[in-house]
Amino acid sequence: MTLQNAEPRLILASQSAARRTVMENAGLRFTVRPAYVDEDEIKRGARAEQAAGHEAALLLAEMKAHRVSRREPDALVIGADQILVHDGEWLGKPVDMAMAGEHLRQLRGKTHELATAIVVHHNGARIWQHVDRPRLTMRAFSNDLAARYLELEGKRLLASVGAYRLEGPGMQLFDRIEGDFFSILGLPLLPLLRFLRQRGLLIE
Repeated sequence: MTLQNAEPRLILASQSAARRTVMENAGLRFTVRPAYVDEDEIKRGARAEQAAGHEAALLLAEMKAHRVSRREPDALVIGADQILVHDGEWLGKPVDMAMAGEHLRQLRGKTHELATAIVVHHNGARIWQHVDRPRLTMRAFSNDLAARYLELEGKRLLASVGAYRLEGPGMQLFDRIEGDFFSILGLPLLPLLRFLRQRGLLIE
């Protein structure tokens, strides 16, 4: 039994395991078709144009959805992206565990924003978008806790902006979270489900 109607097809244009898990847990039937775009180049261009973090995230989501939608014109293609904004700077995914530790130490005791954007394309054109900007405050945890957390999570943190995952013990790093939990995971799920119901993809 499913809560989803048969048509149109739904495609997630993302390599993110977290986004895939969120959609699977919501009971959605979809195909994963990662979109390969030069994220660093797009971010550099956005920075040069003095774009805000949420504007850059929206641009990245748009590029991903558009690229896959050109190849899958009859499907609804979901593109999503997220940028961590801290003191006016953008933090991406750490390239190694040393950088992951640097990111944690940089963020502890402070508040940062997770600019999260989602876009849906159909027949190569955008038909819906949503941007969310949850704010998270890390507590001033010890160097010992940071080291233990890095050891516990390991290389899984290299796939997460900020070098933390709220799906597990990373929740212990925080004092306060303001905003939607699913958006923090990288996919504003409730607005997406509302849109899909409006399109007739989900059973009312």
